[in-house]
Amino acid sequence: MAKGPTPGHGPLTGVRVVELAGIGPGPFAAMLLADLGADVVRVDRPGGAGLGIDPAHDLTNRNKRSVVLDLKSDEGPARVLDLVERADILVEGYRPGVAERLGVGPDACLARNPKLVYGRMTGWGQDGPLADRAGHDIAYIALTGTLSMIGGPDEPPTVPANLVGDYAGGSLYLVVGVLAALQHARAHGEGQVVDAAIVDGAAHLATMIHGMLAAGSWQDRRGANLLDGGCPFYGTYATSDGGHMAVGPLEGQFYAEFARLLGIADAFPDRWDLARWDELRAAVTERFLTRTRAEWTEVFAGTDACVAPVLSLTEAPHHPHLAARSTFVEHGGRTQP
Repeated sequence: MAKGPTPGHGPLTGVRVVELAGIGPGPFAAMLLADLGADVVRVDRPGGAGLGIDPAHDLTNRNKRSVVLDLKSDEGPARVLDLVERADILVEGYRPGVAERLGVGPDACLARNPKLVYGRMTGWGQDGPLADRAGHDIAYIALTGTLSMIGGPDEPPTVPANLVGDYAGGSLYLVVGVLAALQHARAHGEGQVVDAAIVDGAAHLATMIHGMLAAGSWQDRRGANLLDGGCPFYGTYATSDGGHMAVGPLEGQFYAEFARLLGIADAFPDRWDLARWDELRAAVTERFLTRTRAEWTEVFAGTDACVAPVLSLTEAPHHPHLAARSTFVEHGGRTQP
């Protein structure tokens, strides 16, 4: 785990990355490469990126060096190409055609360094009817069907922050593509362009769901399926103090322990009786409302009932398991994953 600058450590030690600074998934992807030991040089524009937070608090800048260059100046693109000549990877998150107009597109960069892996991050991709349109995470996951699965059946879809599109469908897929291309470049001396589109990644994340849909085991509507809150033993429940517990004992032996500890084992012997799911949900709801979140956490502690308290962002770092694993660390006066 990266707790600060880690030169000379990690599986990507010796890999040089040029990041043309932007917002969201591009910087996060470059952060992952830096966390793995790559030497990342972030090329910042004068005045910083739009919607960017104070650099002192931007955790995605960790383990990176930076240089401020105006790519619209006469010397800016030439200096980027100088960096590219010695780099293994470049990451940019401009709209299609912008890098080319600035003189730092794939053709210019690969001409200077034929082994370069040129990673591009966009929402809509480099081509297609929407390629030139503005957008954000919420629109990308909306078109892929991903957003339609999240939320209650009688409510508008629930916005999952910008985690599903920007970071899961975007950053992680860019990093996978870039590392695969880096492997190819080292084996064959040939660089290439990685077109990471959030719409592609967000759609791909639902591969298993599409298989279930084709098999007839998934209904194409919210709150009607095993994993989308439709199942009474896979979801969240309020407690007496306004907290919530997450419940997910899908397997028989885990459900048996859950039902016993919750106190409903005798009332619902057949959990797969879908006709009684509303009745089961009501019973589970009623039981959780009888105690606080802390009390239910204690009830299910040390069991295989697959129940956990829903913690806030500020509570999570203090959970004993996460603390034991150093999932969150303190560095520079800030808590970070």
